[in-house]
Amino acid sequence: MTDANSKSSEVRSAERRRFLELTAKYGFSVAATAAAGGALLSSEAAAQTAKEERARAKAAQHTMTVATAYILGASRSYPIMQLDFKENVQNATNGKVYVKLAPGGALGAGGALAQKVQQGTIQAAQHSLSNFAPFAPVVDLINMPYFCGANQKFVNLVTSKVWADEVHPKVEAKGFKPLWYVVIDPRVVAMRKGGKGPIKTPGDLSGVKFRVPGSKMLQQYYRMIGSNPTPVAWGETPSAIKQGVADALDPAVGALHVFGFKDILSWITFTKAVPDSQVYSCNLEWFNGLPKDVQEGVLFASELTTHQNLAKVPSARAYAMAEMRNSGVQFYAPSDAELKQWVEAGGHQRAEWNEWKTKLAGSLDVFNRLDEAANTKGRFYVHDA
Repeated sequence: MTDANSKSSEVRSAERRRFLELTAKYGFSVAATAAAGGALLSSEAAAQTAKEERARAKAAQHTMTVATAYILGASRSYPIMQLDFKENVQNATNGKVYVKLAPGGALGAGGALAQKVQQGTIQAAQHSLSNFAPFAPVVDLINMPYFCGANQKFVNLVTSKVWADEVHPKVEAKGFKPLWYVVIDPRVVAMRKGGKGPIKTPGDLSGVKFRVPGSKMLQQYYRMIGSNPTPVAWGETPSAIKQGVADALDPAVGALHVFGFKDILSWITFTKAVPDSQVYSCNLEWFNGLPKDVQEGVLFASELTTHQNLAKVPSARAYAMAEMRNSGVQFYAPSDAELKQWVEAGGHQRAEWNEWKTKLAGSLDVFNRLDEAANTKGRFYVHDA
């Protein structure tokens, strides 16, 4: 080990010890806030952070536990913005709400967090829309290929009036209040080392074992574009890719970086079929029980964090790509003619998707209105890969 690596390892070890010490002394939320603010190794700064957090918690009239699957530093390459959301909620409600963060999967991840929000065990959580779908099936619409895969189309859609009118009531009927939607980037085609690459057109996927999540829609899409869909639990995916049980997977670049795939991938292709998007959901009963001014503060904080998330997307992507390039990963952006082949092979214009459109949207007419919204520029702008 080089001197630089040795020193880096020593710093990380010291930070871990200090984090555990602060957790034991002040509690997890204070330790996490201190770590994110760079105050971990300073006793004075950590004490000041603890003092501020105690004062905010004491002065607040409501406590809002917000759980996520990601560590606080993840926003550098995966703009989940949990610290920003905490700060915004506390400030926009004039201190009436204290946000207690539970990051890094401390209370679970994915569907487990959505379930806890629905049950009222916690007040709010971040989770993917795909993991949200079993609880609020209508949101599975976003997995319709080439419907809202591009970042701008996704933002246009979920901030539109038709989405609010047609989708949100169905979500609220399941006990959830959607607060804000997190743009990460579209899903990709990421090939393991030793596999094919670059993947330029659907024809290149012939015989490729494509790791898919539980979504039936995504499984259908990857079958339509010529691959062999292979369901693998997320926790088992790294070993499946390493061992060749699966040849490819589809999370956004930021997610692949955060979850440590950079050393086992060769090529990543930007096909822009489906968004790898997230949502912060809130327990509807808890939200409705808040005074009107506090509700408005939480919603304004959600809009503030949306702006911060959208601004962060390109820099987070650039960091993730730079880190992955340093590990030997290469990137490919299909030409317009090649991208047309992807759309023709699996896009939502194909008749195979009509049953899904009717099932999820309620009718083809409603889906067509949602499609129009996805293609109509709203008041938010976001950079596309």
